[in-house]
Amino acid sequence: MPIAADLFYFLHKSKNSKRPPLILIHGAGGNYLSWSPQIRRMDAGAIYALDLSGHGRSSGAGRRSIDEYADDVIAFMRALDISAAFIAGVSMGGAIALTLALKYTDKVLGLALLGAGAKMRVAATILETVGNADTFAPAVELINQNCFSAKAPPSLLELSKRQMMEMRPQILLNDFLACNEFNAITQLPRVLTPTLLICGAEDQMTPVKYSQFLRDAIPNARLQIIENAGHLVMLEKPDIVAELLKDFIDKIAANKNIYLDADKR
Repeated sequence: MPIAADLFYFLHKSKNSKRPPLILIHGAGGNYLSWSPQIRRMDAGAIYALDLSGHGRSSGAGRRSIDEYADDVIAFMRALDISAAFIAGVSMGGAIALTLALKYTDKVLGLALLGAGAKMRVAATILETVGNADTFAPAVELINQNCFSAKAPPSLLELSKRQMMEMRPQILLNDFLACNEFNAITQLPRVLTPTLLICGAEDQMTPVKYSQFLRDAIPNARLQIIENAGHLVMLEKPDIVAELLKDFIDKIAANKNIYLDADKR
């Protein structure tokens, strides 16, 4: 079982393995399986899908802040001698990725934020119930329902719920507390890394307006809205997301300044 800096990771290497790697960061209550096989096994160099502390197969008790999770990713990169990488994160993972681009600019070659926001306030109902063993199951049910579009297959919802139910309530609560305290609004103009924003048109957790705000505030950002998809867009529309990510990485690899003068769309 591959472990680096106490984090479990899934690694796929394609024929473009000489290219800088892509690191995938899951969201609150997730693990490396939050990224579909179509994305984890893209032909885009070495792809690392992590289990954050206390999640999936990683040991530890999780973290209480986005900054701490970001520091863990840097420790992971140092342990594997990864000098710089493309970073993709969903939801809380997006907040971690954004923090990496702000705190460790030279480590991030390209930034992909899925269902993310500059500020991620969490409903009081979730914060009041998700950390309690007696109310954990209905809280997970509510969260899971809000993570998918109306057209998501029931089997996908059931699988997502089952994975989240394996979380320790306190770790999931800490994830949401970290999200609730995250606020990078005033720092966004400092993010000069080429940035791809992906959002499901039916995202209820971080609605499209959150991604539109990021697009308008980050100098080198472009936004792709995916129809018939919710918050976990990479699970509902894995082929589309994989194509967008690969195209994004390919263009940066060909010309690292590809988006510097591009019009935002």
